[in-house]
Amino acid sequence: MALKEEFKKRGDWLFRWRSYLPLFLLALFIVALKNFKYPYNDQKMDQLWEILCLTISFVGLGIRIYTTGHAPRGTSGGNTKGQVASVLNTSGMYSIVRHPLYLGIFFIWLGISLLIRLWWFSIIIILLFWIYYEKIMFAEEEFLREKFGESFTKWAEKTPAFFPKFKNWIKPDLSFSLKAAINREYSTFFAIIVTFSLLDVISEFFLNGRLVFDRMWIMIFSFGLMIYLIVRIIKKYTTLLKVEGR
Repeated sequence: MALKEEFKKRGDWLFRWRSYLPLFLLALFIVALKNFKYPYNDQKMDQLWEILCLTISFVGLGIRIYTTGHAPRGTSGGNTKGQVASVLNTSGMYSIVRHPLYLGIFFIWLGISLLIRLWWFSIIIILLFWIYYEKIMFAEEEFLREKFGESFTKWAEKTPAFFPKFKNWIKPDLSFSLKAAINREYSTFFAIIVTFSLLDVISEFFLNGRLVFDRMWIMIFSFGLMIYLIVRIIKKYTTLLKVEGR
């Protein structure tokens, strides 16, 4: 099998299983947290650092929310069975970078990795992210190339794959829909909250030798769970989050 076909095959496989990457990474985080200590032995400093890391991850979430809020139906989805694209997105975030959703995921994982406070660990996570998602991006682009042909080629020639080129900005074709963004990204929001809360519990366990629940994270987790359950119920039992063409 030629490398091109092999990369695409691997990328398609990784695309279908990309939601399970956090489970693999969790083991690495647990190992890295074994020698956890508060910065300068100060819990308040530790909390400030955690909020900074959470903010970085929320920057990534914001990128995803803005992207999906402008995306038409059949694109920028969370499908896991295979590649889907009813149209080629070339405006908005897609005018400055070809993979804005993965750019968002990068910031999410960067914030989480910085929580460990080990510079080498963040570098490892960045390298793993690149190795993993590079093949997924390759497979996605091969699918788009086959489906949209010259339109994809022209767009790809002027639009960088991962590092945004802001001077290329083109106003989104569709107006922003908060309902569509919430519908697509509420689970990502809650996953971030769960990950940070879980890592805080694990770090406190290694530090104190017992389970300790930080009041700040209890409040953040409770808020995140409440939002998740509300959106989940609305999505399941109503049509409030359904938007025509999104």
